[in-house]
Amino acid sequence: MDRITDKIANLAKALNKPVDPNNEYIDYKTLRKQYEAQANTEISQLQQRSKKARVEAIHGRSDLNPKWTFSNLVEDSDDVIEAVSIAQSFIAAHDDPAWRQSGSHMMIFYGDYGRGKSHIAGAIAHQLIEQYEISVLYRQLSTILEMRNFSFDFSASDNAGQRFREINHELLTVDLLILDEVCVNESILKKNAQSWFGNLLRQRLVNKKNCILITNHNLAELENALGRYCYESIREYDTYKVRFQGPSRRGVLSADQEEESSSAPPRYQPNQVR
Repeated sequence: MDRITDKIANLAKALNKPVDPNNEYIDYKTLRKQYEAQANTEISQLQQRSKKARVEAIHGRSDLNPKWTFSNLVEDSDDVIEAVSIAQSFIAAHDDPAWRQSGSHMMIFYGDYGRGKSHIAGAIAHQLIEQYEISVLYRQLSTILEMRNFSFDFSASDNAGQRFREINHELLTVDLLILDEVCVNESILKKNAQSWFGNLLRQRLVNKKNCILITNHNLAELENALGRYCYESIREYDTYKVRFQGPSRRGVLSADQEEESSSAPPRYQPNQVR
């Protein structure tokens, strides 16, 4: 008849656990706690690896600039400091399930070129991916509209129509959609583009999906450029505008840049759009 130590050794071998070379007796409760602790550690490591893989996959699909992070942002002016504060509040709100289910939220970043609008929007996206595994898609509106126009060429052999249908599905379903250069170099969107864009925003609204729009227009110009139908779609969201002022700060926004801005610190003026 096997001794208890032999039974324990056989159990350890069956579980692919190391066998005590000294063959010292360990009571069952102690041995079970040891194995449970080791199993929990292995499960935790597996979960961490799985999360890392999911996060990397989301980053890969997002098309975000990897340098757009808060750690690369120099908060050396009032508008940037206050914009980051608003951004962090938006990120922190994701901790509240009720907020996430309450409706669709939109931020409009507007101001001159080079003020850090895209950088801060990207930093928001990176942090949401890391903390909450929020799916993100960054696109330039002008590029999407070009793809949409090419998709109507039914004689083309480059599958433009299929590719646009795929990107359009992503635009509708992604958790956070960041559209940059909204109406850049456009006084007014064409009527068919206004209808398509307005419908996109309304469908995202119904599905409780969030958006960030980035434009160099002021709000009056933006309303005129988008058209009434699109802008009314925006008003349906819980929408906040974030204004960036002053001359271009390109070359001084990243932490690894040493050039200093000679302009006085601009002011940031948050308001809510209703």
